[in-house]
Amino acid sequence: MKISSIPILHLILFGLTLMLISCNEPKKKIKEDENNDESKTLIKYAKGFDIQLYKGYTKLIIKSPYPDATQYQEFILVSDKKMDFDGDFKIYVPVKKLVATSTTHIPMIEILDETNSLIGFPTTNYISSKKTIERVKLGKVKDLGNEQDFNTEVLISLQPEVMIAFSMGKSSKLYENIEKNGIPVIYNGDWLEDSPLGRAEWIKFFGALYDKNEEADSIFRAIELEYLNAKKIALQAEKKPTIMSGVLYKDKWNLPAGESFTAQLYQDANADYLWKASEGQGSLVLSFETVFEKAEKAEYWIGSGYYTSLEEVAAANAHYQQFETFKTKEIYSFSKRRSENGGVEYFEFGPLQPDVVLKDLIKVVHPELLPGYEPYFLQKLD
Repeated sequence: MKISSIPILHLILFGLTLMLISCNEPKKKIKEDENNDESKTLIKYAKGFDIQLYKGYTKLIIKSPYPDATQYQEFILVSDKKMDFDGDFKIYVPVKKLVATSTTHIPMIEILDETNSLIGFPTTNYISSKKTIERVKLGKVKDLGNEQDFNTEVLISLQPEVMIAFSMGKSSKLYENIEKNGIPVIYNGDWLEDSPLGRAEWIKFFGALYDKNEEADSIFRAIELEYLNAKKIALQAEKKPTIMSGVLYKDKWNLPAGESFTAQLYQDANADYLWKASEGQGSLVLSFETVFEKAEKAEYWIGSGYYTSLEEVAAANAHYQQFETFKTKEIYSFSKRRSENGGVEYFEFGPLQPDVVLKDLIKVVHPELLPGYEPYFLQKLD
């Protein structure tokens, strides 16, 4: 009996067809449209960005990429690589390789256990983190040169999946060139926040990029709890001591404006910051005479630049000795902890640890409220 070979051939062809289909399975399309309104925001305090969760993707919105920005940045974060999105600005997460541009980014990367993802940084000798400094020494984090003039050839050769940018103004030709080479540039405006918790909440920005939203939220909630508890403790103080801040730079005194996150820290420490009523989120630039008129009798001078002793203060400018705080030796600096490169750790780690900074302040202005506590960032000048 002769058996036909046609059915067998059909089976073979059918099997090959299935294999081809499975190997070339079309990606599922995600469409952002008005009907996809089932979103959930993850942000509570920060004003400069938002994270919205949708079905199948996350939207990262940068509201304040730089001062006085009039346009937002929006990125679609997709964790399933079988998913495609109609439109530009798509980033697959978790990000495995990135370039950062501010030292404040580094602690947030490290606390999420993603230190190995950082592959490039401008002027690496500014870094304070021991862990990242070691990676620089091993050549695992490339120095990209001056932050205002990156070595774009080195950066592009690293092929990062994203670049976390820091900018004082509109996007530059430098960043445009990087984007033209297929590297998304995301602006991080954490420094523009006007509240300590708002600035610390940018940990969620990195959490979204690493597809670690839950971990980032857990870390932030712990910081928030500690901060709010410390704030309650400060309210037990019977009086609000007066605080002056800042130092002279050349012939101008730079100090925190009344709407800045630093001024908010002073307020939450239940202290009377003498420029609390001033407008602005950044710094005020005043004359020595203007500062002296208001702060001559201030009880505490906090944030006295990089000075580490009263002798250094007096040597820098003899006029400093006219303040009551110099006479009573109530001058404090955030320069207590420095890296082997000389970088001040406060400027790198402080934004992510506002609860620690607040406790330091409370210990200085209301020492009776935190018995046994040793300030971590603040040091009294001897």
